[in-house]
Amino acid sequence: MERQHPAVPLLPILLLLALLSPAARGSESPQYATVHAESDFEVRRYRDTVWMSAPSDDISFHVATKLGFHRLFQYLMGANLNSSRISMTTPILTSIVPGAGPLHSSAYFVRLYLPLEFQASPPVPLPELNLHPDRWPGHCVAVRSFSGYARDHNVVEEAEKLAVSLSRTPWVNSTDHPSKNAYSIAQYNSPFRIIGRVNEVWFDVDCRSAGVEAY
Repeated sequence: MERQHPAVPLLPILLLLALLSPAARGSESPQYATVHAESDFEVRRYRDTVWMSAPSDDISFHVATKLGFHRLFQYLMGANLNSSRISMTTPILTSIVPGAGPLHSSAYFVRLYLPLEFQASPPVPLPELNLHPDRWPGHCVAVRSFSGYARDHNVVEEAEKLAVSLSRTPWVNSTDHPSKNAYSIAQYNSPFRIIGRVNEVWFDVDCRSAGVEAY
């Protein structure tokens, strides 16, 4: 008989995250080295990593992130072929792909970094979750931090600010690095945390254009 995995209600997910929020910054995250730093952004070099990805064609960044994370949380709680429980990691990363959604709107991919113990062999998600592993080769990312809540009205503004910052540095031509994503938004906190929230906007950049070797 086929196993049935009940859907995990959204409210208990949020309550659980609220309980975990003081430790959110201490959970496992992908490792990187900072290769360049300015007052308003830095460039990081990440190693090869594997993320679990939830594609979404919702027209709202906020809605796509919320619903995509709901599916990823079910996966963490055992909705995979191994029934494995997987530890929560940070950040929740939402990548924006322009023109890939309905009527040439943006599409979104909500991703969660897999803990080190599952990097080599990720548990296979149940088909109904519509998740797939993304294997990212080592590469560089330009990062700008911002506070508050990441919402549709401000993520574009933050991405534009990062683009302006890059235009004033030797990294100005580095965003020609081949990437489907226009940019990504990394979120590190529970939605119930109001003060001291940490978010980032990421641009994939070409390390070699600034004389930095990728892993």
